[in-house]
Amino acid sequence: MSSLLPSCQNLQANVETLLELLNQQVSLRGYDTTAIQASLRKAISPSFEVVFAGAFSAGKSMLINALLERELLYSAEGHATGTECYITYAEPGNEQVVLTFLSEQEIQEQAKALCNRLGIETTAATRPEVMEMLTHKCQEIIDREGGKDKSERAKDANALKLLLEGFQANKERIHPTENRTFSMQQFNITNLEEAARYARRGNNSAVLRKIHYYCNHPLLQDGNVLVDTPGIDAPVEKDAELTFTKVQHPDTSAVVCVMKTASAGDPTKEETRLMQLTRDNPGVRDRLFYVFNRVDETWYNAQLRQRLEQFINNDFRNTDRSRLFKASGLLGFYGSQIQNTSLETRFGLDTVFAESIKGLGGQEETPQFVNAFLNYCLTSQKLDPIKFPLPPEILTDRTNNEKYVRILRSLGPAIIDQLLLDSGINEFRQSITQYLTTEKRPQLFANLADDVQPLCIALRRVYIQAWQEVESQPQDIEAIKEQELKQLNLELKRVGDQLQQHIEALVNEAVASDRNTLLERDFLKLKASLVSEMDSLLNTFSVAEVYKRAQASHKRNSVVPLLAVLAEAFYYLANGLEDVLVATAQDVISNFFTYVIEQVQQQDYYRNLYRLLGNDAGIEQTLNRLRNEAIAAIINEAQTECDRYVRERPEFYTEGTVSIWQLRSTLQQACRGYDYQNMIDAEPAIRQLLRLDFEQKVKETVMRTFRQTINQTINTPLLEGAVELADTILKQYDQARAYLARTLDREAQDRIRTYQARKQELQASIDQFNQAVKGINACLEAMNLDRKRLPLIAEADLVIVPPEPVPSLETEVIAEPTPTSDSTASQPEVLPDRGS
Repeated sequence: MSSLLPSCQNLQANVETLLELLNQQVSLRGYDTTAIQASLRKAISPSFEVVFAGAFSAGKSMLINALLERELLYSAEGHATGTECYITYAEPGNEQVVLTFLSEQEIQEQAKALCNRLGIETTAATRPEVMEMLTHKCQEIIDREGGKDKSERAKDANALKLLLEGFQANKERIHPTENRTFSMQQFNITNLEEAARYARRGNNSAVLRKIHYYCNHPLLQDGNVLVDTPGIDAPVEKDAELTFTKVQHPDTSAVVCVMKTASAGDPTKEETRLMQLTRDNPGVRDRLFYVFNRVDETWYNAQLRQRLEQFINNDFRNTDRSRLFKASGLLGFYGSQIQNTSLETRFGLDTVFAESIKGLGGQEETPQFVNAFLNYCLTSQKLDPIKFPLPPEILTDRTNNEKYVRILRSLGPAIIDQLLLDSGINEFRQSITQYLTTEKRPQLFANLADDVQPLCIALRRVYIQAWQEVESQPQDIEAIKEQELKQLNLELKRVGDQLQQHIEALVNEAVASDRNTLLERDFLKLKASLVSEMDSLLNTFSVAEVYKRAQASHKRNSVVPLLAVLAEAFYYLANGLEDVLVATAQDVISNFFTYVIEQVQQQDYYRNLYRLLGNDAGIEQTLNRLRNEAIAAIINEAQTECDRYVRERPEFYTEGTVSIWQLRSTLQQACRGYDYQNMIDAEPAIRQLLRLDFEQKVKETVMRTFRQTINQTINTPLLEGAVELADTILKQYDQARAYLARTLDREAQDRIRTYQARKQELQASIDQFNQAVKGINACLEAMNLDRKRLPLIAEADLVIVPPEPVPSLETEVIAEPTPTSDSTASQPEVLPDRGS
């Protein structure tokens, strides 16, 4: 934050104050502060990373070199490495280069990827014998293609060759699995230019993972960092992903997308993905620049030129055109490099291009720039032939280097100036320089202000509403008492309605939706108890016992029919089941009413009722009465339900059923004789016959009928009771008024203290808010961003303005009487003064 203006030093603290105030507001919970935090990070960050991203050979490194007008980065076409380059500001005399090497494992991965592209099968590419074989094959491919820059295949072969040579030359610095870092002093290098040349050397650059330049250049001041990334179409997938990850990283502040569309005609899938990711990155926002490099290739190809224009018009309709650049990095950079050269150095051939023109057998190679320059002069039709007449002697020159020297000697510096203008580099450099040096900071602060403004508006609205709400409350004891008494009737009705709605909800939960776990558990217990009791009664059923009962009813007879035994058995089972059903049904009803009472007593309206009345208006007493009535009703229903068990089901005698077959079988077994023993022997058959009948009866009760009976027993009294209680509460006005009169003095004092505490708390928050906003506004003013000022809370915002009274119709008539014909006629006529 040291690079910030003095008025912006507390920017982070001021924004964080607003965020803390936001966290204190329950009504604003869930407010998304992601954009604010991201824009704050950017505004206060000491560094501003500008990432250059694009495909291999798109010209990223050349554009960075052109921006700095220094040849720092390696820019050989097709050089396929995963090297990241960072260029950071350094004070004069402190320039430095720090090199980080690939691991041997990463080198093998890159070698394998390049071998796959070349169709070469290999393993363990760093083994000496394999390296020798691969280097030989790469040279064969380069020779076969006619040179290292003649085709994509030749470029890949050259890249693999450089990678292997780089591994061999730097073997002592390369770790099997780790990335080792070295400063330029460890290479006995003393200046940036020499270190840059070392890093640019093809075989060295091929095995570097990261190069960090600390360079003295005004463009890099104020924390600007230029980042060159691996190609998005890198042969090693993780190198390409490194770039895609970088453009989405929170540290990335701006992205320069270097496009090959000018030379390729259409964007690749990787370029399309790059554009999408950068546009979706909230950390980058609209800090996006697009450079269509190699625009000089469209000068010679009308179809390429049309496709480029169509692509820009279709895909960049909504893009600020000041962020779009058509440039030739090659012409622009080297054009700037030869500006200060002369005939003595053959206009840079002996200095700038000294390394690149060294050929085999002493024969000079033609630098790529020289070929591009000659195309510009001879075939591009960009030059005015009158202003720039070409010397006729170039027709007799044997080499392109000779033609290059002759044209520059003939036309002088003017053609270099025109070349730089046509290359688009000057426009690109000026725009980027202006943005980074004058526009960047204000834009970052403007973005922050735009993100913070909705938060300020939301907080301001909350504070003003809360303040006016507190201010509108009565401020003395008598006024509070009067207000409270005025609202008493409404408050009683509200409590009654809440009680009624709550009881209805509890009943609905239990009866209509079966979601009350207590009632469900108790009813399951009832079912289990009834089924268990039936099994117990059947298992303990004794023919001897019921036989005695039947004989006791008819003492004259010693013989007892089977039907009499069955009749006694039916009474025995029905009465036993009735005892259990009555007991468990009572528990179900009693427990549910207890649950309802407990739920009611836990509610705010119940406590409020005590505050208003000093008692619960008979709620608990009424609910207990309703419980007793419901218990009596359920006992009656249970008795009725089990009394019906005494009668056989119609299916008991239906032909073709198991029960009729069992009945006949039992009759045959029990009636073979007239003595007591025959009946005893038939006991298992009688028990089975009883089970067939009673199992169905009990099942009907627990599965179909009795739950509805319980529901109705609960539903009717509670719903009617809720209405009754609501009405009773509403009728307690007189008692409530008398009770409140005794307690309101204390409550009013407490309320006034609460209002005062709330007002002090609000005042403190408002003061914090205003102080933070004033601090941010001071920073915006210092950045000449007055139009982005954030809203404050003024004293006038906190004043409650009473509504203007609407004049009545009667007042208007009195104020402005309308004369009638009668009144007019009765007025004495005023005559003019004759003396006048």
